[in-house]
Amino acid sequence: MGSYLLPLGAVLIWSINTVVSKLAADSISAAEIGFFRWAVAAVLFTPFLLPSIWRQRADIKPLLPRIMALGVLGMVIYQSLAYYAAHYTTATHMGIIGSLTPMLVLVLAAFALGQRLTRGAVWGSLAAIAGVALVVSSGRPARLLSEGLNLGDAMMFIAMLSYALYNILLKRWPMPRLATLQLLYLQVLVAVVVQFPLYLLSPKTGLNATNLPLVGYAGVMASIAAPLLWMKAVQTLGPGRSSMFFNLTPIFTAVIAWAALHEPLAIYHAIGGVMTVGGLLLAELWKTPLRKPAAQARPGCPASAG
Repeated sequence: MGSYLLPLGAVLIWSINTVVSKLAADSISAAEIGFFRWAVAAVLFTPFLLPSIWRQRADIKPLLPRIMALGVLGMVIYQSLAYYAAHYTTATHMGIIGSLTPMLVLVLAAFALGQRLTRGAVWGSLAAIAGVALVVSSGRPARLLSEGLNLGDAMMFIAMLSYALYNILLKRWPMPRLATLQLLYLQVLVAVVVQFPLYLLSPKTGLNATNLPLVGYAGVMASIAAPLLWMKAVQTLGPGRSSMFFNLTPIFTAVIAWAALHEPLAIYHAIGGVMTVGGLLLAELWKTPLRKPAAQARPGCPASAG
């Protein structure tokens, strides 16, 4: 049971950060908060982790291409693109689109990891997709066919696709010589380096009393606590089961956005939320394989050749 608290805690922190992203859209530029959050995490981590990283530099050097890929996918594209999306869509929509992650992870895991799909995972993912379509179309899914996604929704979809790939690579590229905190710290450094040029070239708002708490939350909770919980969850439960907890993102985000931002809640939000929770329960409880293994030869029957 304790293992489930890992992804649950991470998803709750990120759901709050989705609302923080929306609040930040009016008080600090996306490039600034995207850079400052990782700079804060790097400053807090460095005194404790840099000495051990330096001692293990010979072990780390051949892993650098993988660490850089993980940092760009999981820290830069996923967690920073949301700040840009917040300028074009609501926090509720951002949370709902986050529930697509389980489906994306399942598809990628089937091809990249050879992970067997269960009926619950497939039907649960489809329920989540239907819930997403219902909410982002404001209760009229047919609108998506004629109008498509708005720019912010599209940005969030790209962010979630990036994070799904991050989850698969995190599982496929084990780095046993690095502790989880060390691996997270190295990815944070990648994020700082990659986002620094964008920060330099972007308009500056500067830190002030309004946006400093938002940067603080993003830098400590969303950049350190949540990724650490998530990396532990993927290592313990695997990417497929962990990602199913993203189905709770719409509910957490919609409620928090309603309380903090006064974003309206409609009946289609409730229906979409029920569908996403139902998807999570289906995936966790219905473990029947999608494809049954080949039937074994019955006693007394010769096994087929080849």
